[in-house]
Amino acid sequence: MNKDLVAIFEYLEREKGIKRDVIIAAVEESLRAAARKSVKGLINVTVHINPKTGNIDVIAQKEVVDKVTIPDEEITLEDARVLNPTCEIGQWIDISVTPQDFGRIAAQTARQIISQKLRSAERDVIYEEYRHRINEIISGTVKRTIRGATLIVDLGKVEAIMPDRFYPKTEKYNVGDRVQALLLEVRDTESGGAEVILSRSHPEFVAQLFIQEVPEINDGTITIEKIVRDAGYRTKVAVRSQDPKVDPVGACVGIRGNRVKNIIRELNNEKIDIIPYSDDPATLLSNAMHPLEIKKMFISDDKTTISIVVNDEDYPAALGKRGMNARLNGELAGVELQVQKMSQYQTAMNIERAQIAQSEDPTLDERLSIEGVSGMIIESLIGAGFDTPRKVLNATAEQLATIPEISLEMADKILEQIRKKRV
Repeated sequence: MNKDLVAIFEYLEREKGIKRDVIIAAVEESLRAAARKSVKGLINVTVHINPKTGNIDVIAQKEVVDKVTIPDEEITLEDARVLNPTCEIGQWIDISVTPQDFGRIAAQTARQIISQKLRSAERDVIYEEYRHRINEIISGTVKRTIRGATLIVDLGKVEAIMPDRFYPKTEKYNVGDRVQALLLEVRDTESGGAEVILSRSHPEFVAQLFIQEVPEINDGTITIEKIVRDAGYRTKVAVRSQDPKVDPVGACVGIRGNRVKNIIRELNNEKIDIIPYSDDPATLLSNAMHPLEIKKMFISDDKTTISIVVNDEDYPAALGKRGMNARLNGELAGVELQVQKMSQYQTAMNIERAQIAQSEDPTLDERLSIEGVSGMIIESLIGAGFDTPRKVLNATAEQLATIPEISLEMADKILEQIRKKRV
């Protein structure tokens, strides 16, 4: 019995999930080339491996003839009947021609081919097992670390890899640690095999955690419309309910926050913002900024950029550490988001209004008329001495707000309307 070969069969079948007949077929094919070199001259050389004992037989065929003229291809009837008593002249019979040192020769010749065939067989097993599980969360054990911080994760039948860019920098792992991750893809390798790629930094990993924790998402009552993430630090999830009676944010948070707490725990305390979704980017942005108040919002003509103005005390929170909050909110709304302090905005507007007021535009000295502002407010302005656009532009919002009928908010609106008309 070839115990070494049987042990290899058992290991590959048990540990790698490769069926024994697939392994044997790959080894037989690779040994055939070695056998032809070892028994030159013979024809129809084949190799057979006993799946239970591992014994290797090299078989050639010879034609049964009266008189042998080509020894490598022919055999006499008398000699043939020793092997097969029922054979007749003209038949072909199998002859065992296994060389005495074939095991050593075969191992040397076929090692590389066997390795390639087994990699191909293992690749097929990986594809069959995992190709339908893309975007599923699977568990494994950290087996070792390679190339710096890339993790090799033992999934049972195969080893997966999780490159360092695919898990947050805030996470550290040791050999033997259990790890949950997203099955991101199954891809071919340069050596002809296949590898399973895992990720804990992909936004879909968080989405799948929500699907596990929130039954309403799993059954389609609530949908995750968009999710953006700075892995290890913050995730923003925009959700929408298909049932008006179901609060999407409340369902995701859970009673006393139990559902979202389980997800945060799995993400090692990464912050999660759950936001009501809207098809309107401006509304979605306002939802994402809550409870911060957006004082002013400007959308570019091509709708790719939104500029917002917030109170000075809200500016640090609106921007976030390293600009993270503004960047993620912009990604969520699908725009480039620009954030400005109210004091900076007012300074810029004061300068612009002063420049307009100093211009020689004759319409600035005409009787005051402001689109969108009621006649009563305009009469109040005129009565207070602000009877032309130029005089209004030379005033501050605080000065206009001293007029009884005009609030500070209204004063800002008046100044903005006059400015916009002349920009």
